[in-house]
Amino acid sequence: MQHGPAVRRRKLGAELRALRTAAGLTSGDAARLAGWHQSKVSRIETGTSGTKPADVRLLLDVYGVNDPQLRELLLVLSGTGDGDGRHHWWHAYRGVLPPTYRDFISLESQASAMRTLETTVVPGLLQTPEYARAVTQAALEGTPEERLDALVEVRLARQDVLRAEPPLELWAVLDEAVLRREVGGPEVMARQLHRLVEASRLPQVRLQVLPFSAGAHIGVTGPFVIFSFPRTSDLDVVVHDHLTTSHYLERKEDLRAYSEAFEALASHALSPEESSEFIAGAAAGA
Repeated sequence: MQHGPAVRRRKLGAELRALRTAAGLTSGDAARLAGWHQSKVSRIETGTSGTKPADVRLLLDVYGVNDPQLRELLLVLSGTGDGDGRHHWWHAYRGVLPPTYRDFISLESQASAMRTLETTVVPGLLQTPEYARAVTQAALEGTPEERLDALVEVRLARQDVLRAEPPLELWAVLDEAVLRREVGGPEVMARQLHRLVEASRLPQVRLQVLPFSAGAHIGVTGPFVIFSFPRTSDLDVVVHDHLTTSHYLERKEDLRAYSEAFEALASHALSPEESSEFIAGAAAGA
């Protein structure tokens, strides 16, 4: 397990090394064309040091990389959140969001697909404003109203990835406990469950419920997220959220294990159609 910035530096370095190789250049060639010492290219490719966005842009120019989507993703991986000079929306909340949350949002904004197991609460991308507020208030007890308002705004702004072009593809497996745990009171919970039913009908969203009747399952160890990115699976990453930080798993064997675990959970869960009916039934009884 690594913290987000270290993982992103290493992934960025690996991708830049692959692009250099594809361009038919040695590290010495790249350094000469960029006007650097060869050791700087080596440090960037091994992820041993941070990388400025201007340096990433220069290397991408040297390697002849013109794909705007790939350039944007690699600039986000540099940890700046400043793709091609454009400040992303979450920069306005720097004073409110911890760095680990900003890391998560930046990855989420560039991912093409997201698989998530949720065992406690509704995924943030599908929360109603009232539910988001109740969850945030419970998780950060004693938070001033102004900061609470800002955190809820961020949670709702994140949902734009589902309306982007192309949209993020969200596949969520929800433990039944997510539907049964009353958050914010009966009315808030009922509206949230109706929102889930509506979301389940979106083409970019796949929702499955893992009922209590499924018994113990691999997901009892806790929730997790798997981000997948366009163009290359080498950038995929597993994220574990904790109270004060997030941890990232990037090794191929870890990604394979979590992907297989998610597939197993999905196979034991209700089908999307059955899940939609199940959630509607829970809403009717909320």
